[in-house]
Amino acid sequence: MEKKAKLIWEFFGEDGLETAKHHAIHLEEFAKKENIQHFGCGTVNKEQQAEAYLIVEQKNMITVRDALRPKRGEWVDT
Repeated sequence: MEKKAKLIWEFFGEDGLETAKHHAIHLEEFAKKENIQHFGCGTVNKEQQAEAYLIVEQKNMITVRDALRPKRGEWVDT
């Protein structure tokens, strides 16, 4: 089983959550267009920020990272 990376984009301010939700739509579209299998896509609302994320296998992480430039990433178990 290959390692999976959760790539994260952060958004701040009053409209942060709405922006993150909209960004997540585009992350799904990108994965479909590039034929990249993903294991989760969505948003997380935190106190001072919102996040959009996309979970991909390690072999696809560099492709997504270079094309979409996430703020950060972390290894996850799914």
